[in-house]
Amino acid sequence: MSLSCSARSFAAWFCFGLVLVAAEVSAQTVIKLGTVAPEGSIWHDALLEMRDQWRTISAGEVELRIYAGGVLGGEDEMIRKMQRRALDALAISGSSLPLINSTVECLQLPLFFESYEDLDRIRGAIAPELEASIEESGYKVLSWAEAGWVHFFAKSPVRTPDDLRPLRLWVSAGSLETERIANELGFRTVPLPITDMLTSLQTGLIEAIDVPPLFALLDRSYQAAPFMTDMRFAPLNAATVITRTAWERVPEGYRTGFLEAAHGAVERMREGIHTAEAEAIDEMIARGLTVVRLEPAEIELWRKEAEAVYPRLGCAREHPALFAEVMRLRNP
Repeated sequence: MSLSCSARSFAAWFCFGLVLVAAEVSAQTVIKLGTVAPEGSIWHDALLEMRDQWRTISAGEVELRIYAGGVLGGEDEMIRKMQRRALDALAISGSSLPLINSTVECLQLPLFFESYEDLDRIRGAIAPELEASIEESGYKVLSWAEAGWVHFFAKSPVRTPDDLRPLRLWVSAGSLETERIANELGFRTVPLPITDMLTSLQTGLIEAIDVPPLFALLDRSYQAAPFMTDMRFAPLNAATVITRTAWERVPEGYRTGFLEAAHGAVERMREGIHTAEAEAIDEMIARGLTVVRLEPAEIELWRKEAEAVYPRLGCAREHPALFAEVMRLRNP
């Protein structure tokens, strides 16, 4: 039985409408971003702000989809996903950044930076060189940040390097330079995904971790490792990076605005982290954390041992000119 003229007309318009809808959906550029930052954390909030601003700037043409809390695996696994083009972008910690480009190792030297101002000054001076090298590796840096100062949390008090050496120390799986630093200092490392860290502390597989206080509070790892050494071992650098292939899918007219949105969201996050870090320590103390206060001579011992391994680390061995520059910037 043939369709009436009006029925055929309706069917034609209906099909045409479906084509338009399909075209509109296919025209949207989707950027998939992964992070181990937990949902509800200050780091995740900054990514949500960036997502909303990108949506506004592009009038919905570009959609940033965020996969938080390590649901796509640890940082090393998410880097492999980016290499396979199953993931477009990553908010990544400094411990895994060298897996993308080893020049970042020059921001990883232990007991090198004295303050956030020190970090800003040195990182800002070498950022153009780092970013150019990272682009050659196939990625673009959307923003630099930090996740706070790394402290040692352990099941027993740690005052000196010798106190830490008998303990099994967690390092993030795949973070080869972080593991190298720990091994050069004579520590017993146990590489594990960050998603396994808390369980491993609770079962005794590891006995010490090095994380920022805010992270220890959020995942409650301080309860299984209730002694925090009062020493800023290193700032945990971080960055949001996107593959060059994915960045080139973003219409050129939006790119400047997207970079400004990423920088703005991160700057507001950094201000919050600096405040929240001290508050996190106070809150953990109220809940039973013991802070191990070090004498100046003990901190100097840590510093001397750390500085002794600098020449054997990746920055000095693989990028001697850049290493010389950061050393010059450290002592202008």
